[in-house]
Amino acid sequence: MRALDLIAEQRIQEALRAGQFDDLPGAGVPLELDDDLLIPEEIRCIYRVLKNAGFVPPEIESRRAISETRAVLSNLEPASDQYLRALRKLQYLDMELAEKRGFGLRADVAYRAQLLRRLSGE
Repeated sequence: MRALDLIAEQRIQEALRAGQFDDLPGAGVPLELDDDLLIPEEIRCIYRVLKNAGFVPPEIESRRAISETRAVLSNLEPASDQYLRALRKLQYLDMELAEKRGFGLRADVAYRAQLLRRLSGE
């Protein structure tokens, strides 16, 4: 991959010397950069493309689901079956998020499927 970076950089420098970037729209205007400093550099571009297409990273989707489940929990009676089901779902979502970050234990496929069935109330 390093060779590809060098080739790209050489072509960019050649285009700069030839003046091919002189009349681009937005020239001289500061770039509006998103807050993506915590995203690893090698996948930053991919995430930006997905974001512009309306997709969100899996970790963000998990955080949204956790937030929604916490909101549901706050409106339920602690002793109810619905509360316990939502609490188990929250614990599962927390575990799933930890796995996506690389901190969790990998559950085997059969266990995960059984857990999802129980959480959905089957």
